[in-house]
Amino acid sequence: MIDQKSKIYIAGHKGLVGSAILRRLKSLGYKNLIIKDKSNLNLLDQNKVFNFLKKNKPNFIFIAAAKVGGILANNRYKADFIYQNLTIQNNLIHGAFLNNIKNLIFLGSSCVYPKFCKQPIKEKYLLEGELEKTNDAYAIAKIAGIKMCESYNLQYGTNFRCIMPTNTFGPNDNYDSMNSHFFPALIKKVHDLKIGKTKNLVLWGDGSAKREVIYVDDLADACIFFMKKKTKETIINIGTGKDYSIKRYAEIISKILIPEKKFKIKFDKTKPNGTPRKVLDVSLATNYGWKSKTKLEEAIQLTYKNFKLNR
Repeated sequence: MIDQKSKIYIAGHKGLVGSAILRRLKSLGYKNLIIKDKSNLNLLDQNKVFNFLKKNKPNFIFIAAAKVGGILANNRYKADFIYQNLTIQNNLIHGAFLNNIKNLIFLGSSCVYPKFCKQPIKEKYLLEGELEKTNDAYAIAKIAGIKMCESYNLQYGTNFRCIMPTNTFGPNDNYDSMNSHFFPALIKKVHDLKIGKTKNLVLWGDGSAKREVIYVDDLADACIFFMKKKTKETIINIGTGKDYSIKRYAEIISKILIPEKKFKIKFDKTKPNGTPRKVLDVSLATNYGWKSKTKLEEAIQLTYKNFKLNR
């Protein structure tokens, strides 16, 4: 039983998701939290990870540490994405098993599902078709993590669960226009319009690709909800169940951040569209009693406030 006295290790506590999990745990009164900077614990070093887990013996682990990036970064640095993610998750999952740590949540990604998947995407659609080529290295690493959790559960009776979030955004995101995910990149582009750095809003591809997004604090809430909830399933989709086109998201963000400004939306068709549509079936999470709470407009405002504070 995990409670406020339990020792909880958050791997990747400075990233988008890990920092949100840390904030949420603190707000709920959890005090026995373990965090380590990269300088103090290199998650790519197996011996250091195993020794760290042996010494600290947490009751629960959140694996939010990963090498992440947008569509261009995923396509350009495939070797880095597959090697680093496989190594980090292997070290933590196997290290947990070796030290009799039976409870963890592995953060996956909706990109593990096939490119032309039936919509909305159910957990059972995993491996039913070809992956999107631009991020297949990252997706394969994440799929390996899922299968590792499933295998250890079957063979050793562990309680390793995999949370599959949709596109996530919020405080501590990466806003680099070339290497970030699409949503923070849109916020940065609209901000550049606002301050007069650019005159038009340029979207990658033709803007037709449809995506679902979730505010990171809602994802953190889901992670802690399922930390405390017993489930028979290993994989659980987390999202809102609603999607819009990239072009529509650009219009929504612009209306909130620059309602009076006139500009044109242009398309850079030399850049990829990615998967045509990606919206998760979140009925499993809903049936367990979890649902996202933050409205899109509020989430954009909160994210932009954090963005400006960190400029």
